[in-house]
Amino acid sequence: MPTKDHIDAFGAVSLVGLALLLAFNQVVIKVTNEAFQPVFFAGARSAGAVVCILLWMKWRRLRLILPRNVIPSALIIGLVFSAEFIMLFIALDLTTVSRASVIFYSMPLWMALGAHIFIPGDRLTPRKSLGLSLAFIGVAWAIIDRGDGGEASLLGDLCALGAAIGWAATGLLVKATPLKTVRPEVQLFYQVLISGVVLLAVAPLFGPLIRDPQPIHYVGLAFQIVVVVTFGFIFWLWLMSLYPASGVASFSFLSPVLSVLLGWLLLDEHVGASILGALTLVAVGIVLINRSPRAQVPQNV
Repeated sequence: MPTKDHIDAFGAVSLVGLALLLAFNQVVIKVTNEAFQPVFFAGARSAGAVVCILLWMKWRRLRLILPRNVIPSALIIGLVFSAEFIMLFIALDLTTVSRASVIFYSMPLWMALGAHIFIPGDRLTPRKSLGLSLAFIGVAWAIIDRGDGGEASLLGDLCALGAAIGWAATGLLVKATPLKTVRPEVQLFYQVLISGVVLLAVAPLFGPLIRDPQPIHYVGLAFQIVVVVTFGFIFWLWLMSLYPASGVASFSFLSPVLSVLLGWLLLDEHVGASILGALTLVAVGIVLINRSPRAQVPQNV
């Protein structure tokens, strides 16, 4: 398909569907953590995704070899990717889907801040600064208010925050290193390959690997491998290549909204005023950060 200069109906439907998938993903991780130790679960997911993505790339006849100058960047992003998912899976083991999602999906806040510091030409405008401030207040509110019910774990909330910063760091590494010269599918392959090795190697440090697996938990693991990491991540990268990045990113505010809704609907999580208030601030902030500037209309003279 040719690239588009705006989000059309197909793009909008695809992005809403992808936001719903990513929100449901948080519920699946929470439930599957009951069967597998979180870091081992994350490592098994990456290891399985390596096989699926390899088959996809072989089918597409894509080369896996990295240029020599890209290898250091690939190793660094793989380690950051590993740290991100250690923290995310532990967060969802310790706290509720609602709390973790509000904090984790603040990623555009940290991306915008990091881009302002590290990427020339990607500066914070007054509108982005306002959005960043609102989102930051929302994240702080979610972490500080401990009386909102549910599993209000401070450690879990801080892990979700670390995961959000790690997610932003992977995006910045792609933009600011030679990795930007490599196809997105190849980037993803090396991220899951390196993370699979790292996560499975360190998993025994976090306790017993197996808890109480039932058939539904193996379905959750397979869903993570095939649907979320392989299909979902590749589909996201394809949409990013097809539509304007700012337009695609603007749909990210839907994921925390849907995650809170699914946590309440499927897991019977308590959603109080503080979570709803924090969610509102984060969502509005993300919209302001990702909103494209208005085009200037020439004045007739």
